[in-house]
Amino acid sequence: MVTASFPLLNRIATPADLRALDRAHLRQLAVELREFILQSVSRTGGHLSSNLGTVELTIALHAVFDTPYDRLVWDVGHQTYAHKILTGRREAMRGLRQMGGISGFPRREESPFDTFGTAHSSTSISAALGMALAAQRKGESRRVVAVIGDGALTGGMAFEALNNAGVHPEADLLIVLNDNDMSISPPVGALNRHLTSLLSGGLFTAARSTAKQVLSAAPPLLGLARRLEEYAKGLVAPSPLFEELGVKYFGPIDGHDLDALIPTLHNLRDMHGPILLHVVTRKGQGYKLAEADPVAYHGPGRFDPAVGLAPGKPGKPPTFTQVFGQWLCDMAQADARLVGITPAMREGSGLVEFAERFPQRYFDVGIAEQHAVTFAAGLACEGLKPVVAIYSTFLQRGYDQVIHDVAIQNLPVLFAVDRAGVVGADGATHTGAYDIPFLRCVPGVSVLTPADENECRQLLTSAYRHEGPAAVRYPRGSGAGIAVQSSLTELPWGRAQPRRASGAKPGRRIAILAFGPVLYAALQAAEAFDASVINMRFVKPLDTAALLAAASSHDALVTVEEGVIRGGAGSACLEALQQADVQIPVLNLGLPDDWIEHGDPAAIMADLGLDAAGIAASVRKRFGALLGQAERQRAANE
Repeated sequence: MVTASFPLLNRIATPADLRALDRAHLRQLAVELREFILQSVSRTGGHLSSNLGTVELTIALHAVFDTPYDRLVWDVGHQTYAHKILTGRREAMRGLRQMGGISGFPRREESPFDTFGTAHSSTSISAALGMALAAQRKGESRRVVAVIGDGALTGGMAFEALNNAGVHPEADLLIVLNDNDMSISPPVGALNRHLTSLLSGGLFTAARSTAKQVLSAAPPLLGLARRLEEYAKGLVAPSPLFEELGVKYFGPIDGHDLDALIPTLHNLRDMHGPILLHVVTRKGQGYKLAEADPVAYHGPGRFDPAVGLAPGKPGKPPTFTQVFGQWLCDMAQADARLVGITPAMREGSGLVEFAERFPQRYFDVGIAEQHAVTFAAGLACEGLKPVVAIYSTFLQRGYDQVIHDVAIQNLPVLFAVDRAGVVGADGATHTGAYDIPFLRCVPGVSVLTPADENECRQLLTSAYRHEGPAAVRYPRGSGAGIAVQSSLTELPWGRAQPRRASGAKPGRRIAILAFGPVLYAALQAAEAFDASVINMRFVKPLDTAALLAAASSHDALVTVEEGVIRGGAGSACLEALQQADVQIPVLNLGLPDDWIEHGDPAAIMADLGLDAAGIAASVRKRFGALLGQAERQRAANE
């Protein structure tokens, strides 16, 4: 990476170097830092719009607070690229979100400046409040700052934390609300900056404290003074909500104006108790293309900054997400009861066209996964057919609601579980590894695993028409490139599909039971030792008849899934065999009992032994004796 054009940034090894700069140099640093982020992300891919919007805020926070002694907690964590660059990881940005490189989110093991891992939203206030109270209990004078933005304040957990923070006046907690979902409104100008500086300054704080002491002897006058203060601040800001929760409110203030940010943060640093500073920033700031379309530039792949994002290549097979989006529109056209729900993931979950065509039947509930699930349950109670489009990693956050509000009442809610399995660059926090175990153990919940694009559409139709809760899980990206039929066709409920019959001699027959898109790797692997392959399609209800038939006609079984082995689809097969009192060697392949790091999905699958070569190698290693001398030799060589 060329660094000759970043003379000031090259001098910053730690935030201590930044704190030695004057205001004019900090403004120049912001220019260089923004350009460095643009160049870095264009080469690796990553989150761009939100990071361009937090440049000045990041500089101001590190300039005012003694990090890492003072704690910064970022929420959502994908807006921390400037923070990473300023805390000694500038050169590591060339490996951002690449296998073996640094994460796109804060990670405690990566740097002491990353005080809390934040890849899911709305967690920062809770964590920061815990840190602030811990410091108070230990007699430490450190400050704790939670930076919450990118819609994270729409999450209910954030309001739970605010409610709790208000009853802890001893907690020195600063909450910075990074409001980047709106343009800077008229009140956020010179007058409002002056008022915010005044309200946060020592004179006003001292006056308020003195007045409180004087008027405490006359409660009616004290109450009147408080109401007048809230009314005056309410003229320029939405302060009453936070003030009523016991959190002092300041702002809004321009988050790209260092001359406003730094003095205000200095003032607030010396105040005590829970405080909220409302900062308004703009996604994509400084890069016109991202400013014009912050959604498209939220998480782009590699691109040329001078040209912008290139259009998709014609003839490229649709992704599973696109298949779902088209199915949703087609089914909505066929059934007026269908409603679509997303927890703030319209683009990611493929609901853009549905939202445009059926606006009255589209519900974006914000970053509130628990609410999304129970909201769907309420709709289902009244005869509608809700489809909740949600990532596997986010469905985890609504698990209690899946059990209590959907499953116990046997409501026909369909969960379209996107990003199931390995996700690539987002790493462990977003890997969809656990949905099979945590869903299949819930009574009445069906779990379907389509192998390709067309089967995805068919199983979505099957699950939608099923009476009861069901989840259809599918991965990120494209599948095998199978043509998608336009009809809304169901597949036989709970039935597997034989895909390859073994021609091996008795005593050497192996059957591979594949769940999901790993079917195609299993089919390739099966050629190496002439194995049978069954596309299982359903984890629950499991096709026990197909399982037992395979066990009776083969000498060993292999299960393959793109999910954790413990409690997964392979475990379901073992349970069924045990219940039928069938003894047969079984090899379970899937995600290990470990965290899956970020990197290229294909490389990760190969590293985990879930590509064709890896499956074949695992079978030879386990069943080499059964397969014969030739296979034993090949296993030894591998």
